[in-house]
Amino acid sequence: MRIADRHRVEGGREKITVVPESVDDLWHLNYILEPGDRVGGDTSRRVRRDDEQLRDSGGEREHMYVTLAVEETEFARFANRLRVSGTIEDCSREDQLGFHHTLNVEQQEELEVTKHWKPDQLERLEEAVEARDSTDVVIVTVEEAAAHVHDVAQYGAEERVALTGPTGKGEYARSRSELFAELTDVLRRLEVDAIILAGPGFTKQDAYKYIEEEAPEVAELITMVDTSAVGDRGVHEVLKRGAVEDVQAETRIAREAELIDRLMQEIASGEKAAYGVEAVEEAAEFGAVETLLVVDERLRQERGGDGEWTVDANELLETVDQKGGDIVVFSHEFDPGEQLEQLGGVAAILRYRLQ
Repeated sequence: MRIADRHRVEGGREKITVVPESVDDLWHLNYILEPGDRVGGDTSRRVRRDDEQLRDSGGEREHMYVTLAVEETEFARFANRLRVSGTIEDCSREDQLGFHHTLNVEQQEELEVTKHWKPDQLERLEEAVEARDSTDVVIVTVEEAAAHVHDVAQYGAEERVALTGPTGKGEYARSRSELFAELTDVLRRLEVDAIILAGPGFTKQDAYKYIEEEAPEVAELITMVDTSAVGDRGVHEVLKRGAVEDVQAETRIAREAELIDRLMQEIASGEKAAYGVEAVEEAAEFGAVETLLVVDERLRQERGGDGEWTVDANELLETVDQKGGDIVVFSHEFDPGEQLEQLGGVAAILRYRLQ
């Protein structure tokens, strides 16, 4: 994410002009924006003249700049865009005021966001800015007759390719060399800065030797890590052990994996942990919260008035921030966020045990 401009405006709000530079940045904006924010950007609308009134139906599309009062957002990952819908409050064509419109925000498109920024939202924006210099990483997990390639993104780790086939000595059995050859072809086509090769046993070493012989330029990018499993479980092990940080200065999901494991350890020992919104609120009031963990989708629901909490989400986060606690917003699309959701969507690692 790049910040092009930033200044205070009327009503104590702040206008920040951002330029999303990746799909991750669009994902961040999806959880920064909330109903009532003002968002401005270039767009086009289909308009036609009808009794001297311009309407958003029929006619030709015209380019214009609009500012919306946000009603909802939708992160369309596979379309590489963020949809921001709302009512037009300001426009280069005054006759369009009051109409409903949707901005389709894509990478490298400038967007003005005016709002009362909350501490966790500013922190998230700063993370996106810092991630500009991060390394593109894939995690490859391999075992006999199977290999999985996962992209590492800030919104989660997503499987890109799964190579599997029958084992044994039958006519249709896949040999190890065939598997390694297919995997090598996949890795050759990737545009990444680093590859983590993981899995149980010695299969990954054999895969590395094959890649080293057939594609030495790919082998130069590889770091090997021992895991007890492959696929999603293997990826989680890689993240938990901090292997991604060795090749990427900081990744959001690696931190989430580490924090959720620490939280679970504290819960299991009955020590410095609280989960569920009422217990977390009590800990926050005492100033006992060291790190607040909350799921992005749950936070969005609570702030939008569609949640189930008896506690005001904004007040909870402000209390934690004012008393020196850290706030980490988890992605609901990755395993740590799913684990946190099972605990009510919010939990806290505490400075000390509450009686």
